[in-house]
Amino acid sequence: MTQAGATWEERRWHYRRSLASRVTVLTTMAVGLAVAFVALGAYVTVRMQMQSSMDSALIERAEAAAHTVNEVELRGADYRVPSWLVGASDVRLFLIRSDGTVYAADQEEPLRFGDQEFAVARGESDSSVRTIRQDGERYRVATWPTESHGGAVVLVQSLAPQDRVLGKLGLVMLLLGGAGVIAAGLAGWGVARNGLRPVRKLTQVAEEIARTEDLRPIDIEGNDEVARLASAFNQMLAALSASRDRQRQLVADAGHELRTPLTSLRTNLDLLLQADATGGMAPESRVELLDDVRAQIEELTTLIGDLVELAREEPVNHVVEPVDLAEVVDRAIARVRRRAPHVKFEVDTDPWWVTGEAGALERAVLNILDNAAKWSPPGGTVTTTLSGGLLSVVDQGPGIAEKDLPHIFDRFYRSSESRSMPGSGLGLSIVRQIAVRHSGRVEASRSQSGGARLTLRLPGRVAPD
Repeated sequence: MTQAGATWEERRWHYRRSLASRVTVLTTMAVGLAVAFVALGAYVTVRMQMQSSMDSALIERAEAAAHTVNEVELRGADYRVPSWLVGASDVRLFLIRSDGTVYAADQEEPLRFGDQEFAVARGESDSSVRTIRQDGERYRVATWPTESHGGAVVLVQSLAPQDRVLGKLGLVMLLLGGAGVIAAGLAGWGVARNGLRPVRKLTQVAEEIARTEDLRPIDIEGNDEVARLASAFNQMLAALSASRDRQRQLVADAGHELRTPLTSLRTNLDLLLQADATGGMAPESRVELLDDVRAQIEELTTLIGDLVELAREEPVNHVVEPVDLAEVVDRAIARVRRRAPHVKFEVDTDPWWVTGEAGALERAVLNILDNAAKWSPPGGTVTTTLSGGLLSVVDQGPGIAEKDLPHIFDRFYRSSESRSMPGSGLGLSIVRQIAVRHSGRVEASRSQSGGARLTLRLPGRVAPD
């Protein structure tokens, strides 16, 4: 497996784990890194402070020893440095000459010094402090020049006690850091378990809803982020419940509306079959019956088209182009005149260009005109005007009752006066859907003459771009 593949598998494994375990691991890692940085900083600070204190003490003592050393004392028996100059049992004292001679204050074997110490003895350097290693042990060496005859005093202190202290300090910090990481892990687990309890509850409720399809809202506690998530979830449940209710209502209404023309169609076909079985019927009755069947088929086709139009939120083919609404009105007028020859249409339109779907716009205008023609009395006049993007259609019918005005654009809504007339109650709801899709609006009111007034307003411009 490649490195990229391994990384992807690790990420997948990480996200397959529970949220509580991930919070625990991340909390433990964060605390562990913090403890590690603090421990390292403390260790380095203590080490540097101990080293600085030792260097300061060695330099001060080397300088004091250099001021008290004289040639007579140095040339005592066997050229040994007087032991009283040491002043501490943990420090060894040496005197080095510019010619490379080394005198020790004790009987032990002298250490091997380097160029830095002899440079101080020759007067080439003011002083020197450094660490040397000999026979597996580390020493801190401080060198200070004498006042006469060329030479330098060297104080040497073993670093073994300091290393033991730092080792114990490191062990203590390691143990305390490990204990802190363990405590952080336990605390992270507790926080994740208690803090994610509302999330687990919300998850259980969501799983219960998915299993039972019970869309009742869940209880909300508090006002934190989880409460906001639960509130948004309740809003989603409300929208889903409303959508399901609308779907059920649409299916019920569609079944009811489809049943009527199908029943009439079946009845007329049965009459034709019975008439053919008994010798036929009069030609005039047969033509009338066939015309009735044809009208029922057209009504059924229109109803199915209306249902399909309402069932989809957006059109199947998005053919959006500049459309002259005046031409759309002229074409719709021509079609509705053939359907309603008993009604007179007065038309006055100005150019108005709309960006949208020509077919959908013509369907909306045609539905408005069909509604006006249906309610107009024989010989009545339907006045249609288009000016500044406002299409107004006024008929001379009985008008719309006040109680029906808020509902005439609802799906399948039919007033008590219209139940005996043909139609499904879908035409005006399709008009509203098309208007909204084109960023417009449709309104209904009563005209001054008492008839119905329907207005369709669409955004556009007087001339095409």
